[in-house]
Amino acid sequence: FSSSATVYGDPQYVPQDEQHPVGVGLTNPYGWSKAMNEQIIRDAQVAWPELEASLLRYFNPVGAHPSGRIGEEPAGIPNNLMPFIAQVAVGKRERLSVFGDGYPTDDGTGVRDYIHVMDLAEGHVAALEHLTPGVATYNLGSGEGSSVLEVVRAFEQAAGTEIPYAIVEARAGDVAVVVANASKANTELDWRTTRTLDEACRDSWAWQSANPNGFRL
Repeated sequence: FSSSATVYGDPQYVPQDEQHPVGVGLTNPYGWSKAMNEQIIRDAQVAWPELEASLLRYFNPVGAHPSGRIGEEPAGIPNNLMPFIAQVAVGKRERLSVFGDGYPTDDGTGVRDYIHVMDLAEGHVAALEHLTPGVATYNLGSGEGSSVLEVVRAFEQAAGTEIPYAIVEARAGDVAVVVANASKANTELDWRTTRTLDEACRDSWAWQSANPNGFRL
């Protein structure tokens, strides 16, 4: 099941492992929906003990296929950071809004654990290969945090262009730092991330620059 680190709500500690409380202090409906679906799967497994399930708690997927032929094309205005930056870089949007610079982080902007989508896909395969009766839970993340401004700078390097941005008011429900402890997946699934944020920016830019107005056949 494609779950999310948002089930942890406002982190009680960082990095977050799978033992972190779930469903406590959730900050948005998306997190609630993931937490409820996790519980439905657990309840179903009680009714059907033979059920094999893995709950994969994604942190922040980014990037694209390295070929540049498969990527993320949000409908309307992107809600996620990297697709928005990519659209600014290609000239589709005027500038990036950075929501808050008063967080207790090195540069004041929010820190997230960004995981390349190809690493995420490999995490799915690893989970499928290790299914057994029961419900297993795994964090899929890199274990490293990057701030919004660090992502902006990395994307500028990948695209070779400046990303205009403006600091605006922080959004309700956003938290300061979210970083994975993925040691359980490292050990039990023999899985770990191998791609960097720089590679994710490069691959995202390859996709966006090849498809400035979205994918067309």
